[in-house]
Amino acid sequence: MNPAPSVPVTYGRTADGDLAALVDDTAYAAIPGPRGLRIANAWRLSKPMSQWRRDDFHGAIAVVADAVGFHDHIAELVQHREELLRFERKRGDGKLSTPWGQSQSSEIYADGVVFHSTASHGGFKLDRARNARMPAALRVAGGWYEEDAEWAKVATGFPDLFTAYERRHAEKTLRDYYPNCWEAIHDRFLAPGESVENDRRLFGEKHRHDWVVVSAIRSREKPGMTDCIARLGGRRDQGHERRFRVPSDEYVAERFGFVIDEARHLEV
Repeated sequence: MNPAPSVPVTYGRTADGDLAALVDDTAYAAIPGPRGLRIANAWRLSKPMSQWRRDDFHGAIAVVADAVGFHDHIAELVQHREELLRFERKRGDGKLSTPWGQSQSSEIYADGVVFHSTASHGGFKLDRARNARMPAALRVAGGWYEEDAEWAKVATGFPDLFTAYERRHAEKTLRDYYPNCWEAIHDRFLAPGESVENDRRLFGEKHRHDWVVVSAIRSREKPGMTDCIARLGGRRDQGHERRFRVPSDEYVAERFGFVIDEARHLEV
């Protein structure tokens, strides 16, 4: 490959005093929040960086701990853009029926590897030859890989078609949502805390006989209490449910649900 073209980047502060960066035509601001700095973005801001306001930005592409984390993230985005300029991705005709509707646009990553976008969703289509080259643990019959999570299988199967930034996110996506695939590819088991879906399974196994909250609201009848609806194992397909009242300062919506302590929490 030829050396990657340079992508312009500048750093500074916004009118609100937030850390900021301009990468090509995309603006980024590090907005303080409860968990660190929320990196928000905006496109083609016409005013100088010193006049940018928080209202100009939207979303959260990442949350970092501090200024060092912000600069590291921006540097990774710059590298990503430079690599994209080096790739030979091309726009396709986009006229194809997909599992998510009629394709409105498409991008050709390589022969037999095409990303399709529809009005509501999208994903990759691998032709028969490319799909046959996918590792068996990752292969999807028919060659359609949806954009939310299955795209990570394509990036893992054909890493040379993706940037370092995309590969890093693909590895995490595969680990979080397809832990069995990740374990097969890497030939080791995931430890607790390494995968969202794996941790969800472990939580479900541990608490399958416990009552786990599926819905909660501050109590109108008892100030300082939270009214909870719980089901066995937190399974929403499990018909029977019970209602409990939990002190609000104790109730914290954990990642996979709050576990009721029948010895202390009042059933109502």
